[in-house]
Order: sequence, then C-alpha cells, then structure tokens
Amino acid sequence: MRRNLVLVLALSTALAVGAAAVASATQITLRAGNLVVTFGGNVTPKVLPKKRFAPAGARIFGKVKTTDGTHPSAFREAIFDIDKNVIVNSKGMPICKPGQLTARDTAAAKRVCGKTTVGKGIAHAEIAFAEQAPIKVASPLLVFNGGTRGGKTKLLIHTFITVPVPAAIVTQVTLKKVHKGRFGMHGVAKIPVIAGGAGSALDFSFKIKRNYRFKGKKRSFLMARCPDGKFLVRTTKTLFKNEAHTPGVAARTVLHGALATPCKGRG
Repeated sequence: MRRNLVLVLALSTALAVGAAAVASATQITLRAGNLVVTFGGNVTPKVLPKKRFAPAGARIFGKVKTTDGTHPSAFREAIFDIDKNVIVNSKGMPICKPGQLTARDTAAAKRVCGKTTVGKGIAHAEIAFAEQAPIKVASPLLVFNGGTRGGKTKLLIHTFITVPVPAAIVTQVTLKKVHKGRFGMHGVAKIPVIAGGAGSALDFSFKIKRNYRFKGKKRSFLMARCPDGKFLVRTTKTLFKNEAHTPGVAARTVLHGALATPCKGRG
C-alpha cells in the first residue's frame, strides 16, 4: 500500500510540473519504493516545418537506479504513445529478422544486418548473483529495421553482454499507427530476461536517424513536423520485475507518466 502511495504522489508531482513547463521538459523522473527511473529524449533538428513532414532524428535515453544502492529490478516492458507529428517510414528499406541476431556479438550483428541499421548508442547493465559483488557491463547498442507489415513497424534493439557468458540481448519494439487525439503511434517494447534473471538494465542512450534512397528518391526513416512547439510522449505502463529476488522489494513495479520535448516551427 505504501509503495502505491509513493508512486501516486510521485506521478502527481511529475505531471503537475509537466503541465506548468510543458514547452521545456526533456525528461521525466519517476519513483516507487527504492526505484528511481528517468526517461527522456529530443527530436532533431529543433526547427521543423509547421505543416509538412521533414527528415528528422531522435535521441532517446533512460536511467535506472535505486535510492539505497541495491541491485535494481529488471526493466522488462514498456508501453507508450508517441506524438502524431512524428512518423516512421521504412518503405524500401532492407529488413533484419530477429533470428539473424540470435547469439551474435556486435560485430557479427553489423555484418548480417548492417544495411538495416537505423540507430546506435550504448547501454549498461548490472549482473548480480547471490553472495557476489554486482558486475557492471557495457555494450554498444544497435537499432535495426525489422520491417513494416499490416500498419506495424518492428525495431530490433541489439546489445551483447559477456558476463556471466556471452549472450545477445534482442529487444523487440513494435510501433503501430493509431488515432488517439494527440498521439499517432502506439509502441510496445519487450525486453528479454538478462543472465537468467540476475541482470538489470542500468542505462541506455541511442539516436535514431537514417536517410536512404528508394526508387531514386531520398527518404528518411523518421519524419517530423512542429505545428505547436512541442512533441508529446507518454508511457502507460513501464514494467520492472524483481527477478534477482532482492529482499524488501516488490515482485513487480509499474510506472507511468508523460513528458513533452520542445521544437520550433517555421513556415
């Protein structure tokens, strides 16, 4: 009960601040129990047409920590909605399949799916086994185009850890066109179990941007416009699981919230 009360108070504060400063917010921090989660991002370029869609890029980042320094619960799922003034366009792009990334390290993933790359960055995870000091591991992060079918676009986010054994972590993100007022895309991200449940994501940061040609014409994977000075994003469910069985921590923690990132319209 106390955990839920803390979450409600944290969300109420965050949303109240967001409503007062919606034009300048670039990140949001949510808290529940000992878990502190920050998500954020921005769209580039900052100056975009008001009416027509133009080539764009996006930076996305997140950070997970605990107030007492213990191993954080594992980030397992995110359900979110994206502003209708940002769209994804993968028509004519090469496609990578999940099976092509299984058990492949970063270099091998680039070899088999390099032509489908739409983003890159870095991620860190913590591996915590019982009666051992936690181990922090870093990995390049690659985002591949998984193709569009039936109005749904799939992204494959690849990282690779070497502890306790070499393993590829492939997160699948599905983006679907929707009509929800201000929101035009609905997304679901599924993060696999890391190191048999002993691993938890600590942070990630990546940029999505890809220009390509199709039938002789220049195209961009991401397109955006800025009619009113901001892009809105919300998460309706961000799920964490206590897979390492940390004492005193809930088995499941669900967070939700919203943020706005600024842009400047022209024309």
